Amino acid sequence: MTRPIIITAALTGGADSTGASPHVPITPAQLASEALAARAAGAAIVHIHVRNPETGKPSRDVALYRETVKRIRDAGSDVLINLTTGPGASFAPGEDPNVNARARGMATPEERVAHVLELRPDICSLDIATMNFGPTAFVNTPAHLAAMAEMIRAAGVKPELEVFDLGHAALAADMVKRGLFEAPPWFQLCLGIAWGAPATTEAMLALKQMVPAGGIWSAFGISRAQFPMVAQAVILGGHVRVGLEDNLYMARGVLAEGNAPLVARARRIVEELGEHVATPAEARAILKGG
Repeated sequence: MTRPIIITAALTGGADSTGASPHVPITPAQLASEALAARAAGAAIVHIHVRNPETGKPSRDVALYRETVKRIRDAGSDVLINLTTGPGASFAPGEDPNVNARARGMATPEERVAHVLELRPDICSLDIATMNFGPTAFVNTPAHLAAMAEMIRAAGVKPELEVFDLGHAALAADMVKRGLFEAPPWFQLCLGIAWGAPATTEAMLALKQMVPAGGIWSAFGISRAQFPMVAQAVILGGHVRVGLEDNLYMARGVLAEGNAPLVARARRIVEELGEHVATPAEARAILKGG
């Protein structure tokens, strides 16, 4: 009997990648179209950030989330919707190290989950991480995480616990122990991001071993490590994530023409390894502990 493997498609992310590929979706219409195409290719979950339609830069505008989610739901798709709560946690000290040089500054826990509380997606990400993240610091304090976890739980939304290193996994496990999440906890192992855990078998195995008993997990690698980490996650008993948030290419110098080709390749890897791709119904059952 084969094991159902959940594929998550991370559609666009929050990096400044729109200039690197014309296929990165920007507008709510483009995001919804990419979500439906990813579902048709085999994704059970779509992970969504939004962008300013005029500039392509990342945004926290609730209206953009509202339109994107409405378009997907109005299409009648059964794909699970996963909204990010990551934006608003970046700190970049300027000349005065006490002042955030980022124009909008940091957001409160309430601001970071406002779209989740309104739209009630199936899932939302919760980054259990304070770390150097590219040129800035990504700051998620335990108190802020606990406040966000409580609001997410009250909204009836499943948190995806994104961990980038062993300390993050330890904090997530402690939050599970304290009863902040409904069982089973859902971990996302994020590999290859500077300066977190590398995209290697050893790092994935170490993080996997931090997932509490009864927990479920998925993993991804960025850039050229995307597909090797798909294979490794399946072999080690996890689920997988691909998408333009994490990788723009099908091969060296060959851009992926949307998220669907990345999902389709992940599906082939899953099936070549003798498992089958989970339907959204199967994914819902897995996330509920079935």
